[in-house]
Amino acid sequence: MNKFVPLARFTYVHEYAVLKLLLENENIDFFFQNEQSNGILPYPSGIILKVNAKQAEEAKEILNQFQNRNFLKIE
Repeated sequence: MNKFVPLARFTYVHEYAVLKLLLENENIDFFFQNEQSNGILPYPSGIILKVNAKQAEEAKEILNQFQNRNFLKIE
């Protein structure tokens, strides 16, 4: 059985929508804990990104790149 470890915390879905696509493109095993129920009743702990422990370093690199990029271009 795969062990999943927490990697990041978000408040709203729009904060990680692009990150989700980046992780999927790299075939990282992940899920967002509290993602569905947060829309009904927000959890104080937020939405937690959990990744396969074996892929955690690769996922951290993707997360770091994601944080350093500006994906939205407003002109």
